[in-house]
Amino acid sequence: MKTQTVNGAELAYVDAGAGRPVVLVHGFPLDHSMWNAQIDALSEDYRVIAPDLRGFGRSGVSEGTVTMQQFADDLAGLLCALQVDEPVVLCGLSMGGYVAWQFWRQHGWRLRGLILCDTRAVSDTPEAAAARREMAQRVLREGPAPLVAQMMPRLFAPSTAQDQPELVESLRGVMLKTDPRGIAAAARGMAERPEMVSQLNQIECPALVIVGELDAISTAEEMRAIARAIPHARLVEIAGCGHMSPLERPAEVSAAMREFLGGLA
Repeated sequence: MKTQTVNGAELAYVDAGAGRPVVLVHGFPLDHSMWNAQIDALSEDYRVIAPDLRGFGRSGVSEGTVTMQQFADDLAGLLCALQVDEPVVLCGLSMGGYVAWQFWRQHGWRLRGLILCDTRAVSDTPEAAAARREMAQRVLREGPAPLVAQMMPRLFAPSTAQDQPELVESLRGVMLKTDPRGIAAAARGMAERPEMVSQLNQIECPALVIVGELDAISTAEEMRAIARAIPHARLVEIAGCGHMSPLERPAEVSAAMREFLGGLA
């Protein structure tokens, strides 16, 4: 991985392939490696940039609160540092989708298209926000284990957990290695993220909405509503998988992404 200092943080990133740029933004509390299959598949024809967001993977940590807008500003700063001047396709999963919304709001001129995987456009309820802040404090005290134990049962379809236990354990390992300060800062940032439902109809760039059929976090029904609200959106439901569709069904997700990218002007 390479590194760049952006907005006071040392960001680690993969930069693979050549061609039109595609940026892959990981979920919480993960790193760029969740996109390994897509990096391999897309870098044959595109320049794929997959960062570790600040506080995750090999990137530097900022304590306190890191907002979704800060993550989006970091991505814009990284593109500047890499001298990427042409519009990009930005793809985000879950928290990466929250970052994608803010990138569209603040840096929309940089977008050729959006790919939104297993994410949400609503804000947290007061109860959910309070639970995030409480978990942030607990992770700082006890490490990532309580959060990992809470999240893991909801990330994968039951068949994935049964048939691909090594995949599940690999992701668990990534989560357990994440810096507690990074987890806490991002959790607080997610707790205060704005709702985006009311703005979806203003997104003018083409969008691909991908959801696992059995996603228990950002349900297929919720993702269908997002796709209906965005004027130029296409929905792809991936059968038999949950929230981590790029890991559970990598070939199908990569194929959907390649078809979308190939159709862009």
